[in-house]
Amino acid sequence: MQSNPDFSELFNQTLEQAIDSVVVIDTDNRVIFFNRAAEQLWGYSREEVIGKNVKMLVPSEIQSHHDHYIDTNRQTGVNHIVGTFRTVPIHCKDGSRCWGSMSISKVESAGKILYTAFIKDVTDQHEAEEHARLLSLVADQTDNAIIITNGQWEIVYVNAGFSRMFGYTFEKVQGQYPTSVLTPNVEQSTVEKIQQRLSQGRAFNAEEITYMAGGERMWCSVTSNPVFDAAGNLRNTVSVLTDITHSKMHEVLQHRVLEAMAKEEPLEDIMDLVCREIERIVPEVVTSILRVDGNHTLRPLASPSLPASYCLAIEGLPIGEGVASSGTAAYRGEEVIVSDIENDPLWTHYKALVLPLSLNSCWVTPIKGSHERILGTLAFYRTEFRTPTTFDRQLVDVIVPLCALALEREESRAHIRQLAFYDNLTELPNRSLLLAEAERALHEAQRQKTGLAVFFIDLDRFKQVNDTLGHPAGDKLLQIIAERLQQSRRHTDIVGRLSGDEFVVVLPQCDREHVVEIVEQLRLSMSQPCLVGGVMLAPSASIGISVFPHDGHDMGTLIHRADMAMYQAKSAGRGRYSFFSHELNQLTQERQALESALRSTLENNQLQLYYQPQISMEGGYLYGVEALARWHHPELGIISPVRFIALAEECGLIGELGQWGIKEACRQLAIWRRQGIHIPVVSVNLSPTNFHNLDLPGMIMHTLKEHDLDVKDLTIEITENILVDTNPSIMKTISEVHAYGIRLSVDDFGTGYSSLSYLRRFPIQELKLDSSFVKDLEYDHTSRALSAAVIRIGESLQLTVVAEGIETDQQHAILKEQGYHVAQGYLFSQPLPATDFEKWVTDALIAGKITNKVST
Repeated sequence: MQSNPDFSELFNQTLEQAIDSVVVIDTDNRVIFFNRAAEQLWGYSREEVIGKNVKMLVPSEIQSHHDHYIDTNRQTGVNHIVGTFRTVPIHCKDGSRCWGSMSISKVESAGKILYTAFIKDVTDQHEAEEHARLLSLVADQTDNAIIITNGQWEIVYVNAGFSRMFGYTFEKVQGQYPTSVLTPNVEQSTVEKIQQRLSQGRAFNAEEITYMAGGERMWCSVTSNPVFDAAGNLRNTVSVLTDITHSKMHEVLQHRVLEAMAKEEPLEDIMDLVCREIERIVPEVVTSILRVDGNHTLRPLASPSLPASYCLAIEGLPIGEGVASSGTAAYRGEEVIVSDIENDPLWTHYKALVLPLSLNSCWVTPIKGSHERILGTLAFYRTEFRTPTTFDRQLVDVIVPLCALALEREESRAHIRQLAFYDNLTELPNRSLLLAEAERALHEAQRQKTGLAVFFIDLDRFKQVNDTLGHPAGDKLLQIIAERLQQSRRHTDIVGRLSGDEFVVVLPQCDREHVVEIVEQLRLSMSQPCLVGGVMLAPSASIGISVFPHDGHDMGTLIHRADMAMYQAKSAGRGRYSFFSHELNQLTQERQALESALRSTLENNQLQLYYQPQISMEGGYLYGVEALARWHHPELGIISPVRFIALAEECGLIGELGQWGIKEACRQLAIWRRQGIHIPVVSVNLSPTNFHNLDLPGMIMHTLKEHDLDVKDLTIEITENILVDTNPSIMKTISEVHAYGIRLSVDDFGTGYSSLSYLRRFPIQELKLDSSFVKDLEYDHTSRALSAAVIRIGESLQLTVVAEGIETDQQHAILKEQGYHVAQGYLFSQPLPATDFEKWVTDALIAGKITNKVST
């Protein structure tokens, strides 16, 4: 096109005012025109664009297309490069993206060739089309069926998933009602209720059996939602159908059948339930379940829709080839399908049983148990001449295993009983069966007026076996003990595992005169060495005994009192047995009251520490003090430490007691330091159980820091029992305490497991000679020899040795001569409360009983 200057100017003005974006480039691809609409579309000013290569406006993904269009025009001379509008992406200056419909034309102006691009902003239209495309993709690719109806409930759209699920094309269902297509047997009143609900704007959800194009059933989850126009009129409904056939069959059938089995309903009732459920789901089917007995004959279990005469005719028929469908399927061990009973040879002798009932086809599935053993058959009869559908097979796949489980129930009851009433580990009766059998034995003893004994057996130190050798070793030990109890019992005795390491033996026709002999034999059997976890153990148990009728008239009381006697036996030294007595009952009640009081006392910080001085043998100065727990109860009076510390061990309070002792002793020592009373060190006794706690070292250090004390200000006293405690935490905890610099002292040395090898393994700094060696020191040569041996042991290991329990000057002199380093006992002072001890220190210094020199 040729143009004059006036026309060119007018043309430029027109392009400038155009609504659409206009971009003009020359033959060198430089932009020479960029109108206002283009500025708004791209976000660039014309000053940023004019004279620049047009590629700055063209996205990289279409630059090759742009260059191709221009080059083609130059070669062919065709004026229209892009004859129709083409949708292209546009990258704006701010990084956003929009869409334009573009057409490019060749223009000749003043002898120059220019290329003009017209771009219309179609972003909204493009996004709407893309959204619609994605929605269509989702609808057609989903496995669920989607149906859309108009305001008159007529189908106007189905997706590809609908066609795949139900076998209908859109043309086949267009204009029809969904209910008439998928649920033709539904009542009109039900349809009207659904339509009313949707018309009110409420969604509809249901699980329904639907029909496919071929007549087969499918269980579907149906969700329908209404869509209204701006005026509030129903415009469409959108329904989504999901195939839930398999899961629904499992849900309905398994739940009901298993529930019936759990209620221990008779086998016939369970099989009748199965048949009725099948016939409810598939109304045109008549079902029958037959059992195959041990003689390989058929025994009807359930056929609720068949006459009694049919069952009588089938009763006792031997399975075999040609014995109708059920007998043949049981014989072959495979399904048998007969689509025409009248003309099938398998039914030659039996068709008269079913043809009068208008039953023309039969499908029988064998019910197999473990090892493929035939337990019975499940039959589907129909009036139609047909073979089983996919829905039928899905149903049978669910129900046959349940039938097999029910049929095997009588055989498996022993197994179920084993699981329910026997301990899995030891195979002994568990608590439930034990109590039931014990009650029966007691009832028989009451009826016959004979005696009956109850043994309550608790293994000694079983927790240590678990902790040191592991739980598998503990389980092995329990199995060994259970086996020995079984071997030792009489045929009338009842042996059971109550819980953990507790066993109960009930001995009918056994009175007090015979109990001792039996319990001694039992102890001997249980205590035989056995190899557990690679370690040879010598098990022991504490046994409590109660006897009917002297100790109780019901089993609960007899077991409880045997339990009480067992604790008495355990407290007497373990590996022993004890008879219940009413005095023991009173002691037990007192113990329970004492335990409750101890808990309350610890919670309310009502215990006290008394302090007994330790004096240097050589220098006569105060070496330290030992803190000793004392309990003055307002109602129970003074409780002996021997009693309440042992009680704390038994009831699990020893940890709290030990921590309280450390905190209270450190608190008091800090008070004395602030008052200017010099106490070099305080000793606190801890139980071996305290060292099971891995947090103990941290607690001690925190307490020392809290009271501004040093590690050398505290000594922890332990007994020799800790040397043989096999808890794996012991060594770690003791090592950490020692690593912090806290001194460890072995209290009551010589009364327990005195072993030099153990002393070498543990980081001990001090030994304390037990007072029992000091008591007869003046008169008994053996006591003097033993005390001399202890000081020699201490010196050989470079330990400080303390002699406690000194009451006379002669004892003091002997021990001093033997070389003991520290003395402690009533010769100097009894344990005193803190205020009295302060006075004793002052008086002792004044009287010259102790010197001012301090220990180092």
